[in-house]
Amino acid sequence: MGSATSEDARHLSADVDRSVKVLVVGAYGVGKTTLIDAVSEIPMLRTEEQITTASVGVDPRRGAKDTTTVAMDFGRVTLGASTALYLFGTPGQRRFWDLWAGLADGAVGVLVLVDTRRLEDSFEVLDQLEEHSRLPVAVVVNQFPDSPRHPDPEVRRALDLPPETPVVSGDVRERPHAVAALVALVEHALRRQGAGSVAA
Repeated sequence: MGSATSEDARHLSADVDRSVKVLVVGAYGVGKTTLIDAVSEIPMLRTEEQITTASVGVDPRRGAKDTTTVAMDFGRVTLGASTALYLFGTPGQRRFWDLWAGLADGAVGVLVLVDTRRLEDSFEVLDQLEEHSRLPVAVVVNQFPDSPRHPDPEVRRALDLPPETPVVSGDVRERPHAVAALVALVEHALRRQGAGSVAA
C-alpha cells in the first residue's frame, strides 16, 4: 500500500480522484488522537485542553493522561495513489457525544477504537453508533503495552459485533498498524457500496 510521506505530502497529488471522510471514535483515552497523529501526512489539527479539577466526578481519569480532545482532531492520509482519507477524531467523553452527529455527516464509515483493559467502556460507544448512525463500522483493538491480548473473534463476541464488521488489532502508535485499520474500514465501506477496493 502506498502512502504519501514526503515534504510535499500536505499538497494532494493530481492522481487523487477520490476523497473519503472517516470518523474515528471511541471511549475516553483509547488512542484516537494517537492514531490520527500516527498516520496524518499533514500537521494534525488538535483541539486538546488540559484536564482540570472541574472534570473530577464527570470525566474518567486514565493514568497519566492530562489532556483531552474537546472538539475534534483532524488529519489526512493518502492511500494508494488515488484515495485521500480525511480523518475526524471525536472526543471520548459522553458529554461531547452530541458532536458526533455533525462530524459524521458525509462520512463513509466509522473506525471504533477499543481497549481490552476496559472493554465495557466500548459498549456505550457502539450502542450510540447503532442508535444514531447507519454508517459502516470497523473496530480496532488498540494494543497498549499492558493490554491483555485476545483473539479478534473473542473480541467480536464480547462486543456482539455483526459477522461482517472488520476487527483488527495493533498498536496505533505504529503507522502501519493504524493504516491497516483504516484500510479495513474503507474496504468494508466500499464493499457495502459495491464500489471496489482500496489499492494495496
